[in-house]
Amino acid sequence: MEKPRKKFTDIIDKAIAAANKMDRDELLFSYKGILYPVTFCSPDVFRAMETLEVRSDDIILAGYPKTGTNWLGQILNDLVAIFEKKIQNKESSMNDEEQEFPYLEIGDAGKYERMNKLPSRRILFTHLLPENLPRSIFKNKAKILLLIRNPKDVATSFYYFSNGMSPLPSYETWDDFFIAFMTKKMPWGCYFEYLSKWNKYADDENVMTITYEELKENPVLGVKNIAAFFGISLTEKELQDVVERSSFQSMKKNSQKTHGTFGNVFFRKGGVSDWKNLFTEDQNEKMDKAFEERVGGTKLGIKLKYEVYCKA
Repeated sequence: MEKPRKKFTDIIDKAIAAANKMDRDELLFSYKGILYPVTFCSPDVFRAMETLEVRSDDIILAGYPKTGTNWLGQILNDLVAIFEKKIQNKESSMNDEEQEFPYLEIGDAGKYERMNKLPSRRILFTHLLPENLPRSIFKNKAKILLLIRNPKDVATSFYYFSNGMSPLPSYETWDDFFIAFMTKKMPWGCYFEYLSKWNKYADDENVMTITYEELKENPVLGVKNIAAFFGISLTEKELQDVVERSSFQSMKKNSQKTHGTFGNVFFRKGGVSDWKNLFTEDQNEKMDKAFEERVGGTKLGIKLKYEVYCKA
């Protein structure tokens, strides 16, 4: 089920080419108080997004940047392909030319009109806060898979990603990046705000939350629970195949085919606790304090097992 994603790689390549001609302070724009990369997003796109009619059987994957959305997206694409083949007795209903870039907020303003014509089941990814999503997601009760990851590894991964992708501002030092991360100067906004805003939806019956860490620890159980949430039954063989195809090693091996020239930037390490190689004692204390103030004691905060994954 690994296949070239032409529209995906084309958008990334064009964004990189455009960003290479821009100064650092031109790379981001602000929309409703949140920064976004100009070569991926635009105010016109955000305004047009509301015209997307999300269906009750759509699959929504919500996750802040660098929480593992590309990994979980591979799993979801695999599950939908299995669903279509088993239940509807057909191969995937969309060829590569019909596929849209999966992230809702990335692309051109005309993508939503095209997406409204696509057959079900559609898989939609997003890094956005819930209030910035099309209202039809909540009105039509589409099922949302919310992916979260411990904030120290999110920051670490985002740092390397920013320095490897020209559409995002690069940082001379980790210390510079840490300050930006903690002072709400990141593309797609502040991670603690993201967790806080999504926490309001954590008890909704159409929302399932999964952590990067639990999926790493037990991918078989994770995939089984995700499939059950979306009503997709799997044989043991199908389950094992999905897990194997979505392994970090497998995805990194296929990354140039699925993610273009910069595939290696998207799939760097894929581990847990890499933050220990960067964080100073002072930075640990600052993030521990921010986490406790912003999301400590909330449902999502507890699910992240901060004491296990973020204490030195």
